[in-house]
Amino acid sequence: MNRLARLARLASDERGVAALEFVLVFPFLMTVLFGIVDTSLLLCDKAVITNASREAARAGVVVRVPQMAASDVANIALAYTQNSLVTGGTATTPTVSVTQASGTSPGSPLSVTVTYTYEGLVLGSAMSALTGPVTVSATTVMNYE
Repeated sequence: MNRLARLARLASDERGVAALEFVLVFPFLMTVLFGIVDTSLLLCDKAVITNASREAARAGVVVRVPQMAASDVANIALAYTQNSLVTGGTATTPTVSVTQASGTSPGSPLSVTVTYTYEGLVLGSAMSALTGPVTVSATTVMNYE
């Protein structure tokens, strides 16, 4: 009996060790998991910004009489991003820059740049103290038709 009691006590001691290991590893695993979530959301916002600049540039270069003004092209990009960005409650409005360096004649380039500051959703407040917010930017250049 004495031997069985010692084996039972040894098994319960090992459960305590497993609990201690879990307590030590759990914060690291959660940090990695939330880092993956934040990075995924950042990449999602990058895709939205890229598509917004592409949609605005395409709308700007299509043949119209009269051609769209730069402010109209910028509004198309802002409208695209309005409900698509993952902000986490801190709604940061993207900035849009439209450049028509050579005018609106056929073959002239139209450049649309959309810039957005991603502050993070999960680890953003903790990481922004160390690294600051991440600025995401996308530029699309198309020629007028």
